[in-house]
Amino acid sequence: MSGPGAPEIRAVAAPVSAGAGGRRWWLPAAVGVAALAVLLLALRLGGAVESTAIAGLPDPGPVTRWGLPLLRLVLDGFATVTVGLLLTAAFLLPGDRGSVSPRGYLLLRRVTGCAIGWAFSAAAMLVLTVSDLLGQPIGQVRSATVLSFATSISQGRALALQAGLALLLAVLSRAGVSRTLAATMAVLALVAVLPPAFTGHAAGAGNHQLAVTSLALHVLAATVWLGGLVGLLSVRSGRLLADAAARYSRLALACFVLVAVSGLTNAWVRLGEWNQLWHSSYGSLLLGKIAALLLLGGLGALHRARTLPALRAGTAGAFVRLAAGEVVVFAATFGLAVALSRSPTPVPDNPVEPDPLVELLGFGLPPAPTAARMLGDVLPDMFFLTLTGFGIAAYLIGVYRLRRAGHLWPWSRTASWLAGLLLLAAITNLGVARYAYLLFSVHMVQHMVLSMAVPILLVGGAPVTLALRALRRPADPEVRGAREWLLILIHSRALRVLTHPLIALGIYVASLYGLYFSGLLGTLMRYHLGHLAMLTHFVLAGYLLFWVLIGIDPGRRRLPQPLLVVIHFAAMIFHAFLGVILMQSTTVIAPDWYSSVHPDWAGTLLADQHLGAGIAWAFGEVPAVIVMALLVRQWIRADEREQARLDRAADRARASGEEDELARYNAFLAEAARHDTRR
Repeated sequence: MSGPGAPEIRAVAAPVSAGAGGRRWWLPAAVGVAALAVLLLALRLGGAVESTAIAGLPDPGPVTRWGLPLLRLVLDGFATVTVGLLLTAAFLLPGDRGSVSPRGYLLLRRVTGCAIGWAFSAAAMLVLTVSDLLGQPIGQVRSATVLSFATSISQGRALALQAGLALLLAVLSRAGVSRTLAATMAVLALVAVLPPAFTGHAAGAGNHQLAVTSLALHVLAATVWLGGLVGLLSVRSGRLLADAAARYSRLALACFVLVAVSGLTNAWVRLGEWNQLWHSSYGSLLLGKIAALLLLGGLGALHRARTLPALRAGTAGAFVRLAAGEVVVFAATFGLAVALSRSPTPVPDNPVEPDPLVELLGFGLPPAPTAARMLGDVLPDMFFLTLTGFGIAAYLIGVYRLRRAGHLWPWSRTASWLAGLLLLAAITNLGVARYAYLLFSVHMVQHMVLSMAVPILLVGGAPVTLALRALRRPADPEVRGAREWLLILIHSRALRVLTHPLIALGIYVASLYGLYFSGLLGTLMRYHLGHLAMLTHFVLAGYLLFWVLIGIDPGRRRLPQPLLVVIHFAAMIFHAFLGVILMQSTTVIAPDWYSSVHPDWAGTLLADQHLGAGIAWAFGEVPAVIVMALLVRQWIRADEREQARLDRAADRARASGEEDELARYNAFLAEAARHDTRR
């Protein structure tokens, strides 16, 4: 670190850490022993590691058999500590104006070593994974094979990406002490946790729409939960610890709920039947994990009931002891989770007679679509279900806070927001989501709803305005709460660029033409993460455009209504032109994908594509009329407000005996007319 503030930060921060680690020297040892003991026991009981090689089968050797889960535990440990330190420095601790606090500075410096350990663990995982997949001892694995695995296989690419992101975090941790940089690093660390979850145990399972997303959410919530607790134990000051623990407590409760729901969902997919909890070794390990989750939930409740009040009263000992015990239980739970990821499940990942469509889609070929099947043959996805549930709950809580404070919130905005989220959940989880994988026409219905209908309803809910009015300001002015971070985002340079009308229009149009004329559609449909990214982009691109056009939230560029009408007409023209091009096209879009999943009961690929083109051309009429009506309404109201302003100015001028703006303007016009007459 360089700059005039660096020596001062070091001078303040150094005494804080001196001797503090000695008081808890036993904690890392207890964490390591608990995690290792539970991991080894669970691996043995779950049958994940055979003590002897089976004759006739390739054997990677004991180093790989035992080293792979042990290294996974080490990797998860480095990742969790990195996330926790960054979350604590950026969000839980107060800052020093635009910089992190001295203690936050110390946490950022510790991130460097943890991130490097994370990167090297991920790189070592590449080698051991290749050894395990090929059944070769680690000494026989060639570097060219590892490089090919890291660049061409999804599991290898995920580990390589994780290693690269971890190294980037190590570099950024030495790049500065800005709180915005620390927050960006925290988000980047959370992203780095996710890639293996999309290519691991659940990725090859049937119903991977539910299995993969629930696993990713489970891993993310557990990492934040434990990482935040580790970050709190790195705080030494009693006053800082009390405030940070209170903020962490609300976050931990949300993580507990998400871990429980996503874990049970993933368990249901992996078990197949609930009686496998008692009739399989995988189920036995899962019962142990459920018991650990309940124990952790009880410890969290004990924190909220006893240790947090004592911490606010100035007594930190009880909180630290209970938190340290909680970390030990967490470590044992992580060891159990790693063993579960290596244990055979009642629903096999690789059945004897695999169905290519199940491996590709995550479900078998459905019958011909009917209205009942399009609505009733659900295909649940945890990502959009979680997003919908959180969005509804957060919005209603905000409305409740405003009403409890005596402020009114228009019911029409609430209805618009709820309708948008429910429509989002329906179009991504009902039967239409299942058939959207198979038919281009149904995919186009999903695209149009997500990019037009859902964003218009969500923009009408004015969520940013509600959040700014309902979110509480932290008691400490140096703490950045959710409201402060939202204001920073609203006034950021990036958002100013994105909300430029031409940029918003360009993103919306590019998402239409770039997807269907670049060969990108087939690639995104083939991978669950790509499919999620595509659907999410539809919503965000549409939201950005309609936020610029009809949004009432602060932060967007205020443009005259006539110019907004022109931009809206341009979007309508581009939208209709896409439908015309597709209807006249004789080339099938994404032929590799649609030919591999094309059902026997459907027509030709080109006929279905033309049907989808007609849907794209016709679908935009109703949303376009609605948006135009809203623009005209806003135009009229803007004129009424301007006229009311002029009337008030005239009244004030008459009361004071001065000429108002309108009178001066009329006098100017009269003088100009007289001048023209004289000429």
